[in-house]
Amino acid sequence: MTGAELLAVFAAGVGAGAINTVVGSGTLITFPVLLAVGLSPVTATVSNALGLIPGSISGAIGYRRELAGQRRRLVKLGAGAVCGGLAGATLLLALPATAFETVVPVLVALALVLVVLQPWLNERMRRRRARTGRSARPDGGPALLGGLTLASVYGGYFTAAQGIIYLSLMGMAIEDSVQRLNAAKNVLAALVNSVAALFFLFVADFDWTAVALIAAGSALGGQIGAGVGRRLSPVVLRTAVVAVGSVALAQLLAN
Repeated sequence: MTGAELLAVFAAGVGAGAINTVVGSGTLITFPVLLAVGLSPVTATVSNALGLIPGSISGAIGYRRELAGQRRRLVKLGAGAVCGGLAGATLLLALPATAFETVVPVLVALALVLVVLQPWLNERMRRRRARTGRSARPDGGPALLGGLTLASVYGGYFTAAQGIIYLSLMGMAIEDSVQRLNAAKNVLAALVNSVAALFFLFVADFDWTAVALIAAGSALGGQIGAGVGRRLSPVVLRTAVVAVGSVALAQLLAN
């Protein structure tokens, strides 16, 4: 890589780390840059997955106050995330590169609709639970576990907009603040990226220069994103999710 290309990859890592921490979809910044500097799609995907791990961890650390009291929830949902991430990483090497082209935009569009409708849907669910005398499950129940596991299959395969899908699913099933759900999202994303990258270490080729640059950039970006994201009101944070997700959807449909 030239000096300008090295700087571009590092800057993309910073941007991806910040956006992933606040919303998700940081891969839509790093992936095109890696392709532009000459990496093949598979090498770009696996190098990106490994490089973004420090950013996910950095973002989770930045949100550590919001993670208080979520250990049992994260243990259960994290198990599904790990299984799904490993399955997705396996599919990346086993399926043709175009295998997810149709389903990915549909998943992202559905997630955005759920994010927009979340306050209304949550209110309806609260009223229904009040009528039936049932209380909300803190871990979201089997439906959330199944949905997050399937979302993690996609995350292990590509990761773009993975965080938006997580937020929409958890927002539907769990009664908690958007900030606390966002903190949980960062931990789950870190688990998926980590298990996928560990799998790739044994079966795929990395561009280690790209990995190092994205790792350094995303770690810095994760702290920046945590500092910005935790100051956003629920309405602003939800608006940011929809805005970034809409850009991601447009880019996915254009490719």
